[in-house]
Amino acid sequence: MTESTPAETTPAETRTTGTTPAGTTPAGTTAPATDPTATEPAARVRRFALGDVEIIRLVEWHRPFAPAAELVPEAAPEAWTDHAESLVPDHYEPVNKWAVLALQYWVLRSEGRTILVDTGAGNGRERPGMPPFHQCEGDFLDLLAAAGLAPDDVDLVVNTHLHVDHVGWNTRAADDGTWVPTFPHARYLLPAADDHHYGPENAYGGGAAEVDRLIYQDSVAPIHRAGLAQRWDGHHRLDGALTLESAPGHTPGSSVLRLASGTDRAVFAGDLLHSPVQIPHPHHNSGACLAPAQAAATRHRVLQQAADNRELLIPAHFGGSGVVEVRRSGATFTATEW
Repeated sequence: MTESTPAETTPAETRTTGTTPAGTTPAGTTAPATDPTATEPAARVRRFALGDVEIIRLVEWHRPFAPAAELVPEAAPEAWTDHAESLVPDHYEPVNKWAVLALQYWVLRSEGRTILVDTGAGNGRERPGMPPFHQCEGDFLDLLAAAGLAPDDVDLVVNTHLHVDHVGWNTRAADDGTWVPTFPHARYLLPAADDHHYGPENAYGGGAAEVDRLIYQDSVAPIHRAGLAQRWDGHHRLDGALTLESAPGHTPGSSVLRLASGTDRAVFAGDLLHSPVQIPHPHHNSGACLAPAQAAATRHRVLQQAADNRELLIPAHFGGSGVVEVRRSGATFTATEW
């Protein structure tokens, strides 16, 4: 494992809950000391290598996102307070008891191709009930440029699942106001089960929320119309180092991306976990998991494999370095920042 040009590092799926909209920083909160939103894009770019794969981390923002008790409702308050030393400030804001998350992107350079893992929330979207993502104006394209890349350079886009903060930059607004692919030369890999559930086949998430239709129509449907979408299920090998694997529960088609190159191993875990408090308690789901029992079983399986195979764990929304090492601890697990 090698690393170069570390950034001033670092946070998300959202709901409107309680009296304060999710993603709205509570009054009186002090942002994490390493909050990258006060820095230029270049300072929010970090590069390192695992085997022959170069990894570029792009952090759009990192901040208090939602009350901890609402983000992981099954976790007792002590799960946060007893581990404050390791959680504050990158994962927990103790004054108001809010979870701290990152909205970030992972770019992989592998076997001559540029691969983007998840595409954030996008800009200028109608997202009623989702304050962090409604008509937001982020600087993802500036981050990409700071990494020396342009949208035309991306060969492959991986959506680990089809939630709002993982598909947004699939598309951008054209001059005529239509949504067109942001990465016109890329193939977009979509989990088939999510594409079915959130698309017209299952009437946009079963009709549970109008925003699911909006998300699909502006961020996924244009990819199909452009002929750039590829649905997959089960396992899908990208190249000699990278393999997608179904990891259902959070959504029907949630997935993880495994990396194996030389002696290095890693798993890009999407929204399998939202906070380190779930690592010693893998049965604790986020409030957004659609199939809680399945999500908990999948989380335990992936953590077990990470510990046994010494895979680095890279969830979508962890702050700090964004990467942790998982170890067994009796029947459960512990983690340390990498």
